[in-house]
Amino acid sequence: MLLTVHNGPVSEAQIMSGTASQQDTRRVFVSRSRDNGRTWTQARDTTDETKLPNWRWYATGPGHATLLKHGPHAGRIVVPANHSSAPPAGSADVGTEAKYYGGHDLYSDDNGRTWHIGFTDDRTDGVIAANETSMTELPDGRLYFSSRNQGYAAEHRVDGYSFDGGKTLAKPYQVQPGISGTKVEGSVLQTADHRLLVYSGPADPATRARMQLRISTDGGSTWQPGLTLTPNPAGYSDLVQAGPKTLGVLYETGTAGPYESIVFQRVALTDVR
Repeated sequence: MLLTVHNGPVSEAQIMSGTASQQDTRRVFVSRSRDNGRTWTQARDTTDETKLPNWRWYATGPGHATLLKHGPHAGRIVVPANHSSAPPAGSADVGTEAKYYGGHDLYSDDNGRTWHIGFTDDRTDGVIAANETSMTELPDGRLYFSSRNQGYAAEHRVDGYSFDGGKTLAKPYQVQPGISGTKVEGSVLQTADHRLLVYSGPADPATRARMQLRISTDGGSTWQPGLTLTPNPAGYSDLVQAGPKTLGVLYETGTAGPYESIVFQRVALTDVR
């Protein structure tokens, strides 16, 4: 199953300012495959199920979804996502201001036939403005969400937990001081041996560079630096369990800039720390 987002020949600024047409703004689609991705069904528009009327910008991911395995919501598909909101009536803002970014998730309990909007975190105080959201299921069934912060808080990552399969957050996103780096997407994954929670993202505080794994042994409360995959420029990433004792890391990297190539690197769990 694949959730994708499409817009017409318009810019992000046009969409966030509300000047794009209904057809050209961000719309959400779902496709299904019954042969492991060799062929796909025609994309079905699910925008009415997955996007609130006052949301403008919209993106599923950019990382992966999760099929829950533990607790009363086992079998649920949870998709981390992000959006921007329209300014309130009477505001002088146009909607392109960073404070209007927000995070949310989608979930399906019928294998993707129908979708529901779960939690939303779209405060507009400017301190925390969740953007690109990633998520993983912890061994006790809690969901751990990690998000890029577009707000002016000193740290650029925020996180939170859900105890009900993604329908709500236990409390709004909070700054996560244990993960440093510039404003960028990052990925989180609970490893199969249940001991390590892993984050991937650039660790350089000023620019997109030094792709590094960060590790947590307490479910995301605290984080420590782990293996540096490259000291070079690096951007977005995604984590996958590539084998019982192996992680897979897909990430952007290059020599002169972070977008020259996309690398898939296997890392033994014993080398993550």
